[in-house]
Amino acid sequence: GVSSIADLIALRDCGASLNGAISGRALYDGAIDLKQALEVLNA
Repeated sequence: GVSSIADLIALRDCGASLNGAISGRALYDGAIDLKQALEVLNA
């Protein structure tokens, strides 16, 4: 699963057509801020 913003950036930049990623624990633990994650993915 995704554990950091860096993981999200890597997925965004890998060139694959992805519809989702599992990040539940990282969100729950506060390792990923949802607002920041959405900003990164929509950039």
